[in-house]
Amino acid sequence: MFRPLKLILGRTIKTGHLQLVDAEGRIHVFGDGTGSPVIARIQDKRTERQIFFNASLAVGEAYMDRRLVLEQGTLYDLLELVLINASWQRRPGWVLALDSIRGAALRLQHYNLTKRSRRNVAHHYDIDGSLYDLFLDPDRQYSCAYFEEDGQSLEDAQEAKKRHIAAKLNLSDGMRVLDIGAGWGGLALHLAKTAHVDVTGITLSEEQLKVARDRAAAEGLSKAVRFELCDYRDLEGQFDRIVSVGMFEHVGTAHYRQFFRQLERLLTDRGVALVHSIGQFDAPTATNPFIAKYIFPGGYIPALSEVMPAIEREGLLTTDVEILRLHYATTLRHWRQRFRSAWHTAAEKFGERFCRMWEMYLACSEAGFRYQKLMVFQIQLAKSVDALPLTRDYMTDRERDLRARADQARAARS
Repeated sequence: MFRPLKLILGRTIKTGHLQLVDAEGRIHVFGDGTGSPVIARIQDKRTERQIFFNASLAVGEAYMDRRLVLEQGTLYDLLELVLINASWQRRPGWVLALDSIRGAALRLQHYNLTKRSRRNVAHHYDIDGSLYDLFLDPDRQYSCAYFEEDGQSLEDAQEAKKRHIAAKLNLSDGMRVLDIGAGWGGLALHLAKTAHVDVTGITLSEEQLKVARDRAAAEGLSKAVRFELCDYRDLEGQFDRIVSVGMFEHVGTAHYRQFFRQLERLLTDRGVALVHSIGQFDAPTATNPFIAKYIFPGGYIPALSEVMPAIEREGLLTTDVEILRLHYATTLRHWRQRFRSAWHTAAEKFGERFCRMWEMYLACSEAGFRYQKLMVFQIQLAKSVDALPLTRDYMTDRERDLRARADQARAARS
């Protein structure tokens, strides 16, 4: 085995049981032998060197190309074992220096002008929509669910997420609502059913636009909910409520002030906005290079320290901040398990290499939320200090009411 790789693994893996079979067939054991062993084989020496110099990218690419093969345990088991141990270790200075260089290079990709934004969205969302049916809930909620209790199903947790957001928006009949990054339309349709509001959903994905419009027509909501192919920067009009779920990660650090400036411009004087995004507990750091290259080009996970100055400078008031800690880890576990269960179907349609790439995306994302200081934040914003009730009780009361209505509707159907 490439000696520097063996040394760093020996210093890092202190608990658990990892066996690596190198390119020459020799077995190297790391950890204290506790737990079920994870056994992986590295097929060539070049891969060993690549993993040493840039593990965040090279492990995923090697797994995709079967140059890294799991002989016992799953990919998630491997990532979990390494990250649990790595979370206790201080990273060497040379690793921090390389990350800094890579981060500077990746930030150049965060200038997401309209044309690049459309291209980035198409890369991920305009692929065959049947892929998402393999692991998402029927409403195709492709963002963090909200688990109100242990053991809650993914479907129920995604419904709870929509209720949680609707409660924070404090909707009233007759309001005009904007959904930035409307996806396949599930949240916009939900809001229109929650109150008699007029909803506009915008997306840059032609595939998502078609599905969303078809869903609105099928549910008889085409007059109440309209979907448009539009960049948030090009939108005109005034809205009483603005919501954005899972879109801010694609804005790019260079455009944060522009994003919040547009929110301020689009909101009525007593308007309220809610931004739901993946974030970092830690200081700003580079996007995972595997995710940036293969899954979300142009994407970036912000720290709150990067977001709040942009909000303040554009004259918006932060009226509430909530941090969802392990909700996305649980969501991703559901997605990963569903995708693995549908592997044969996915492989027939998309190929084995694509399936390994997608498994790497879901597995490393889940591990990141458990062990790498990732979270989800919901920031509520307003233009007026008295735009909302004095205490947060209105959120709880409204959410309880919406849950009761959902339970009654479910009972009536059964």
